[in-house]
Amino acid sequence: MPARSDHSHSMKLVILGRDGTINRFRDDHVKSVDELEPLPGALEAVARLNHAGWHTVMATNQPGIGRGLLDMASLNAVHQRLNQLLAEKGGRLDAVFFCPHAPDEGCTCRKPLPGLVTQIGERFNVDLAQVHLVGASLKDLQTAQAAGCIPHLLRGERLGLADEGQIQAQLAQVPGARLHDNLASFAEHLIQEERRARAGARGEQLSPNTVPGDLN
Repeated sequence: MPARSDHSHSMKLVILGRDGTINRFRDDHVKSVDELEPLPGALEAVARLNHAGWHTVMATNQPGIGRGLLDMASLNAVHQRLNQLLAEKGGRLDAVFFCPHAPDEGCTCRKPLPGLVTQIGERFNVDLAQVHLVGASLKDLQTAQAAGCIPHLLRGERLGLADEGQIQAQLAQVPGARLHDNLASFAEHLIQEERRARAGARGEQLSPNTVPGDLN
């Protein structure tokens, strides 16, 4: 196996959930390509992160496999289609990591356990403390916390009918967690934050009125 180069330690990496983050969540699981419905603006958000130098990796629980609702060929077809749709927007996923187990199988990779994220850290040789993990449920926040990542939560259907107080209560369970309206808002936040940090390092102050189109 070739030795990993030192520059990989500074790789800019975002770990994304899937259902409710990139595509619409279904209670009965996404079992086929026909059931894959990207959320508005999500594919463009991934592409924007990529263009800003961020590598994106997906980490997703897929208990439908363990329950016999879909097989590996169907899951691979869904992810192949997702990659095709991303490519059409100029985006990409560097890798997809998934847990195929049902909740009662006692695995170590099912979120909110950190197994999947630990595997990603080992594969890409990154410091997980510098990795952003964004998802659409409390389980994603807990996964980030368990793995030592920077946690981000998206509003949306995965939170169900939770009101603002309930959402804030979930955030409070994971210190440092940040809330965003959707994946596009998260991408905007991350790119703005990086630009401000770079400007600060140069002794400059980035105007808070910078418009999104200026963030390339």
